[in-house]
Amino acid sequence: MTGRSPMRFTYAEAMTQATFYAPLAQAAEAAGYTSMTVADSLIYPKESDSKYPYTDTGDREFLEGKEFVEAMILCAHLFALTTTLRLTPFVLKLPVRPPVLVAKQASSLAFLSGNRLGLGVGISPWPEDFANLQVDWARRGKRMDECMDILRGLTTGEFFGYHGEFYDIDEIKQSPAPTETIPLLVGGHVDKALRRAVVKGDGWMHAGGDGEELDRLLVRLAEIRKEEGDTRDDFEVHVISYDAYDLDGIKRLEDKGVTDCIVGFRIPYIKGPDTEPLETKIKHLEQYAENIIHKV
Repeated sequence: MTGRSPMRFTYAEAMTQATFYAPLAQAAEAAGYTSMTVADSLIYPKESDSKYPYTDTGDREFLEGKEFVEAMILCAHLFALTTTLRLTPFVLKLPVRPPVLVAKQASSLAFLSGNRLGLGVGISPWPEDFANLQVDWARRGKRMDECMDILRGLTTGEFFGYHGEFYDIDEIKQSPAPTETIPLLVGGHVDKALRRAVVKGDGWMHAGGDGEELDRLLVRLAEIRKEEGDTRDDFEVHVISYDAYDLDGIKRLEDKGVTDCIVGFRIPYIKGPDTEPLETKIKHLEQYAENIIHKV
């Protein structure tokens, strides 16, 4: 597509054995993937009637017992073991965390990794996350906006102060700062999330779903960008799509404005442990790279 970079590819693997992430990251880097996602899950409540918004049934039992290393800690570990691979939290539950602390973590990761952090951020769908981290569930969207403003300000390395509805921050500075802007990639499918991605973010992250719904979201995202006068060539659009698994489909996604394909090779929403061997996972990601990435 004219004026756009070639399609980039992100390897996604979540809810598997925690010891698999390091060799998978190294294998993805060697195979030619641009990025790897890092999942974020903070707690699993014993009792809950909450529904997960990105599966057909809304069940959340598939999360029980899964090994989730805290996302920013896992990023630090994987950055130390790779040299070119970008890491993309998918997505960091931002408004339940103190934004000044997140800014320090993000700046540190970006600085140490040579600007390899693409910070996916979103609002946790779980009221229990808010309750157990002592954060009010009400007006969480506004809280998210303020968190993003603070992240944007503090990761510049310059003095920054903020006076909002939820946060009141003195003129402060954090160092070291990254030498490039940390991309803030907003997750979520509701209209407010799409607009937040355009107005406050540097890109949007799709969480999955059928092709018709993805097409609707991409059209709406393009409409919002037009409404907001956004003409950035570097605005990122990360999607999960069956079209990503053949070359003609990649071209269709490019024509729809997609910049990054998120690909995985198993359904992670299963109860109980992931029994797929590490060697099988590496074989699948390498075969995809050979058949798709190296031919795009």
